[in-house]
Amino acid sequence: MISSSPLLARPGAVPGGGADALVASHYGDPFREQRLLAEGQAVVDLSSRGVVTVSGPDRLSWLNTLSSQLLLGLVSGQSSETLLLTVQGRIEHAAHVVDDGGTTWLIVEGGEAAPLAAWLERMKFMLRVEVTDATGAWAVLGATRALPELGEGRIVWEDPWPAIGAGGYAYSTVDAAAHPGVDRPWFEYLVPRAELDTVVTSSELQLSGSLAAEALRIAAWRPRPGFETDEKTIPHELDLMRTAVHLAKGCYKGQETVARVHNLGHPPRRLTFLHLDGSQHTLPAPGSAVVSEGRTVGRVTSVGHHYEMGPVALAVLKRSVDASAELLVQDADETYAAAQEVIVAPDAGQVVGRATGFLRVPR
Repeated sequence: MISSSPLLARPGAVPGGGADALVASHYGDPFREQRLLAEGQAVVDLSSRGVVTVSGPDRLSWLNTLSSQLLLGLVSGQSSETLLLTVQGRIEHAAHVVDDGGTTWLIVEGGEAAPLAAWLERMKFMLRVEVTDATGAWAVLGATRALPELGEGRIVWEDPWPAIGAGGYAYSTVDAAAHPGVDRPWFEYLVPRAELDTVVTSSELQLSGSLAAEALRIAAWRPRPGFETDEKTIPHELDLMRTAVHLAKGCYKGQETVARVHNLGHPPRRLTFLHLDGSQHTLPAPGSAVVSEGRTVGRVTSVGHHYEMGPVALAVLKRSVDASAELLVQDADETYAAAQEVIVAPDAGQVVGRATGFLRVPR
């Protein structure tokens, strides 16, 4: 168990909640912090995230057999993203992956590090690998650009989103160049946890809170594990086929479901982006019902206040919801009008024999 971030002692720091409870939600001026983060002038404390390391000569071939992504050719400093699925193809664990030539680093949500390390430990058998929950020793800092100010030789994960990786497939309705994620490059730096305060101070960078990072993530249509995912989520629903799944790699648990839905079926739900009515001075809570024609058709998964677009959200809806339908978000005490911007279209999937359509593959 890790303790609250030392950066919470900074003037104006307000603790976050939920998965971000151990770091600051903001330091007194959320919109200014968001602008600075978007412009690459600030860093965000992600020390509530978990870190798992896998070392040993068999590490990449072993992880490759377990996960949805092709990791065999991962070279030192190269970033990737992978999923560990159930037999039914549902997301069990999700990890940001970077290798340094001797160790593979897996960045996960804070509560997932110990379960992931324990799961991997059970899968070792006789292979030459060592699994460590390194959360207590390493912290994560996030930024929208490469940061030499943090010092040379840092291990850094560069988000592949929204590029369509080799073996990947886009389920979104926009061309890659027009995807809003292009405007939000993202880097996650690993620093020794004991040096976190010193590293940030020495960099002379501004600090942004989790509210700023979340608003930019939502605007980039970027799913976050534990927010957009639940116990039933499959990768197709969140457009994770573009970055986290390799459709031509060898066998792994859940592959049959992934291939079947992709080739012959449709994901039962779809991720959508919501522009919320900004006339209220509040935001709906994550988990609020999305309503169409009087019936609940989905749930809000993430909510933020973007410094340019105003109130925005991500939601997971039933596939059958019309892409042009008028939606309402029903919180306990408020109702918010919501205009949807389609991410995963209602007819996503079933690509075999499909001569035309919205799905995109790498050129």
